[in-house]
Amino acid sequence: MDPGRRDSDRQGRAGRYWEVAIVLGLSLGASAVYSIVAIIGRLTDPTPLAKQTATINGSQSPREWLDFSYQFLDLFFQLFGVALVLFLLWQPGRSVFRRLGFDLTEKRRDLLRGAGLVLAIGVPGLALYLAGRMLGITVAVVPQPIDTFWWTIPILVFSALRAGLTEELIAVGYLFTRLRELGWSTWTIIGSTALLRGSYHLYQGIGPFVGNAVMGVVFGWCYTRWGRTMPLVIAHAILDILSFVGYPLAVAWWPALLAPAA
Repeated sequence: MDPGRRDSDRQGRAGRYWEVAIVLGLSLGASAVYSIVAIIGRLTDPTPLAKQTATINGSQSPREWLDFSYQFLDLFFQLFGVALVLFLLWQPGRSVFRRLGFDLTEKRRDLLRGAGLVLAIGVPGLALYLAGRMLGITVAVVPQPIDTFWWTIPILVFSALRAGLTEELIAVGYLFTRLRELGWSTWTIIGSTALLRGSYHLYQGIGPFVGNAVMGVVFGWCYTRWGRTMPLVIAHAILDILSFVGYPLAVAWWPALLAPAA
């Protein structure tokens, strides 16, 4: 091989790795680092994990209009991470949405696959959360009350959609594409992205880390079989809508199982 071409290939690979590092540093990688610091803090805290709490979608201001503004803007600007990876994967003459399988060409099949993933992940995930609470390795997740303001449920749905888009299009669609180009094997990619998915949920405890890592393996395997992120986004969004909107009701109905320990 020509030495100049070999040097160019090396520079190209290095550039790809730097690109991946920058994308992760601006999105899920940063969340993973914060979560790792958080779990270290929790494990070194004298309060047992079972008696600790993690708030999701919590209020950001006692003033209603500011609370709405902060929450909406936080979710909105996180979507720029998705816009970034779509831009980076764009190729002339080829739809990036088609490339990632994030389009409407297989609507019925995507919906069925997404529903199947909800059943396959949702029920075991709830069981793992309850088991983690009983074993004392999972903190109590404190959701935002769904009747706070008229816009609370729409914001929770928006938050679920944001999670589905950012996690599946970045952790699966983007990373699988780039790591394949860098020569990583399929199961190395599945395993590494599953660990990433689990790590940015560590702030909730060990149980959610395990559950989300398993979810990452299942979603990664499905993506390699289907070549489509749309069913993954659908499943993730539905699971989070059920969690964000349904979980507060479940806490009220079964406080002994789900509420923070006294």
